[in-house]
Amino acid sequence: MDQTNPVPDPERTPGLRPSVGVPPGETPPAEDGLSEAGPQETYNPTRGWSKGPTIIIWAFVVLFAAFCVAFAIAVL
Repeated sequence: MDQTNPVPDPERTPGLRPSVGVPPGETPPAEDGLSEAGPQETYNPTRGWSKGPTIIIWAFVVLFAAFCVAFAIAVL
């Protein structure tokens, strides 16, 4: 590689063979991910939402549906 041509020359690059390329020992190892970088998670609930928030959300849904039905009846 020289200043005018950034592409490496296979004739002058050590470890680079023209027909094979770079042999396995010449390259650095692959980079690991960050999946195990943090502390181990000890609290992982197996069940979904608790009953309280689910009941509250469904109550709002039912009240909204009842309001929409009552409004539609009042408009007609």
